[in-house]
Amino acid sequence: MRRTRRNHAGGFKVKVAISSIQGDKTLAELAEQFDVHPSQILEWKQQLQESAIDVFGSNSKVKGAAPDLKILHAKIGQLRLENDFLEGSLIKA
Repeated sequence: MRRTRRNHAGGFKVKVAISSIQGDKTLAELAEQFDVHPSQILEWKQQLQESAIDVFGSNSKVKGAAPDLKILHAKIGQLRLENDFLEGSLIKA
């Protein structure tokens, strides 16, 4: 008998992945406890470990990039305005 596909909440996935990282229980024990396949636990564990780097490592990069985008968008707006003005002048001439 096949079981229907289940969607797990993010909090549940984190809980299972952290339990796996702690190493108190084997994968088989965790799979039985949370009623999830062991390969799914390994996948969530890997996703948590990979995303942890983003949480702690890239904050300075994201903060530094935001003002640059505002400056660039302002420059684009200015250039569009100048192009529209010059196009209007060219049509009149």
